Amino acid sequence: MILAGDVGGTSTRLGFFTIEDRRLNLVLEKDYPSRQHKSLDEIVVEFVSHNRLAIEYACFGVAGPVQHGRVETPNLPWVVDQETIARELRIESAWLINDLLANTYGIRALEDKDFVVLNAGSSNPIGNAAVISAGTGLGEAGSYWDGSRYHPFACEGGHSDFAPRSELEIDLLKYLIEKFGHASWERVVSGPGLHNIFDFLRDTGRGEAPAWLTDEMREKDPSAVISQAALEGKSELCVHALDMFISCFGAEAGNLALKFLATGGVFVGGGIAPKIIQKLSEKTFVDAFTDKGRFKHVLEAIPVRVILNDKTALLGAARCAARRASLI
Repeated sequence: MILAGDVGGTSTRLGFFTIEDRRLNLVLEKDYPSRQHKSLDEIVVEFVSHNRLAIEYACFGVAGPVQHGRVETPNLPWVVDQETIARELRIESAWLINDLLANTYGIRALEDKDFVVLNAGSSNPIGNAAVISAGTGLGEAGSYWDGSRYHPFACEGGHSDFAPRSELEIDLLKYLIEKFGHASWERVVSGPGLHNIFDFLRDTGRGEAPAWLTDEMREKDPSAVISQAALEGKSELCVHALDMFISCFGAEAGNLALKFLATGGVFVGGGIAPKIIQKLSEKTFVDAFTDKGRFKHVLEAIPVRVILNDKTALLGAARCAARRASLI
């Protein structure tokens, strides 16, 4: 029995898996509101004791940089340690991996129905792969192709410097530097990033926010309000902000594809992409993705797909545990 977890700043999803014919089988799962608990340990103990299932291995995908089996979660006041969790569960091995690394493992457990194609690319893609996920933050990861098997690896590319491509984006960069000191891609391509773009356009006189919009943003998640108003065409300012967000999203996805030489494909994950799939499927994202000068032809041949399955990271954590335990 494998215990797997997808641990984020908003929610923590845990699941029990068995392996049948070298394939993962999800037995049961439960979501917990992360901020209502003192630690991941507390959630894990509650889940395991309530269901009383025997665990042999455990793996958790956690949002944040995992080093030496330990992570200080950036969006929660938690310190998570894999040795502590293993002791709590009374098992020999528990592993902590970055949440995007978990997503990367999980991709190989998905089916065609779990994706939407943005760029068809080559009919026979071979080579490294990349994952880019926008949500509360911007996560990035990759998979090295050794000729017969993929080997996922984590990175923190979302915190690299934002690179503007136009006079408008140069002004955005200046705005972000003044506001935050350092302007990373995460400050632009994420839920809070969309809000930052909106504020920039409003504060620099490039659009006006009507009273109803300001009221809704005060009462609800501002980024969700902005994207919904844009999708419904209710606010020109929101439409402009979302278009700018999608263009930047595509540009950084293309940057990642070049850095990893991801000829095996780029996978777009996270909670935002499925919600704006209508807009992502338009030409803005792919145009920005392929707009790489002399390497445009390389990007055009790279498949780009949006992940629709919200259990990908949970599946990936389980798959990572199974591989490390030599079960699959």
